[in-house]
Amino acid sequence: LSSRTSAAEKEMGGAEQRKKQYRAHQGFGDHHGDHTYFYADEAKCDQHMETFLRCIDASSGSSQDGFSAIKLTALARPQFLVRFSEVLVKWRRFFLQMAAEQGQAGRAVLEMKLEVEKLQETLANLSILTKAESQEWFMGKSLGTSGTVDLLDWNSLFDSRTDVSKPLLIPNRQTGRLEPLLSRFSKEEDLQLQRVLQRMDVLAKRALEKRVRLMVDAEQSYFQPAISHLTVETQRCFNGNQALIFNTYQCYLKEAFDNVTVDVELSRREGWHFGTKLVRGAYMEQERERAAQMGYEDPINPTYEKTNEMYHRCLDYVLEEIKHRRKASVMVASHNEDTVKFTLRRMVELGIHPSEKKVCFGQLLGMCDQITFPLGQAGFPVYKYVPYGPVNEVLPYLSRRAQENRGFMQRANRERDLLWREVKRRLLAGNLFS
Repeated sequence: LSSRTSAAEKEMGGAEQRKKQYRAHQGFGDHHGDHTYFYADEAKCDQHMETFLRCIDASSGSSQDGFSAIKLTALARPQFLVRFSEVLVKWRRFFLQMAAEQGQAGRAVLEMKLEVEKLQETLANLSILTKAESQEWFMGKSLGTSGTVDLLDWNSLFDSRTDVSKPLLIPNRQTGRLEPLLSRFSKEEDLQLQRVLQRMDVLAKRALEKRVRLMVDAEQSYFQPAISHLTVETQRCFNGNQALIFNTYQCYLKEAFDNVTVDVELSRREGWHFGTKLVRGAYMEQERERAAQMGYEDPINPTYEKTNEMYHRCLDYVLEEIKHRRKASVMVASHNEDTVKFTLRRMVELGIHPSEKKVCFGQLLGMCDQITFPLGQAGFPVYKYVPYGPVNEVLPYLSRRAQENRGFMQRANRERDLLWREVKRRLLAGNLFS
């Protein structure tokens, strides 16, 4: 839930664009398609949860320390996730605006610290809160005792797992009043938050019982703030002794590094294990089309090279965290040979041994075996990701993977050449079936 900002989001212009991004849209959030689930009632969520429970059981029976992947759009209504994402983005945006007004625009998000005295003056001048009221507001959460409040302190004002709506009050700069962000939510919608957290609890407990790690897949950017928030909430409960729950970060997003660093810092402060799967991203065309149609800034890095840089930057940050604290784990979910080589080199430089199982690799079943098999033979934890389901639902998923991995056909040709070379070698050596 973080990104860099400038000049109070360019005097609200950027804020207005981001508001458009987290709005339901007929073409992208209100229909069935692209492997995102839409349904009329909560019963469908429970059916999906039962399917995920069976997946966890299957993962447990097929390998030691396996993984099972889940999608939050199967456990919560996507429209709810869009609206909850809007809430979270508004909350962050107000923090960034206050930081910009205190002369901190352009800093990395973790370096932004609101001076409490100045913040209280601003709130008082806007007739939002008196100084006494704002002191009570912060002191109720034991915040501001150091004289400053950072983004993690700010987010903690609504980090409740059961009643998120109480403290979600944000100043309306036009009216000068505090307004509850969830005021439009019905009682049923408030219950949806509790239900999705309960479903995640059920899945996490089964994963813990079966010694299977749970990966929460990333999805479209207008769902992602809510998905990440719910995943981090589950990590805080279940990652105390090990990285059981893994959050996914899409490195084609411009804000990916900020998102990773904020969540790593939260894990440090609270003492739990940070678990992540790093991917490049799979919804580029859809994201760009939606941004163009709805009039907000494209959230995707402008070039494939920039995405590669972002991936390696995020990965290096997590590897450094593993080196220094050993309370982080990462799945390098990539078919990119350069990324795999980069990871191996950095592991050697940082003294991270494969046997620690803090770094693992993942590729799709049937793709890039020339990467997977040597890694496994060298003692690295490596996994094959196995999507399954009806053909009409799995094919769109696989097509996104091919789109995500732009050199797919070239790599397929290379893999074919390597296989043919091995067949010839065995024929000449007289051990074709060895």
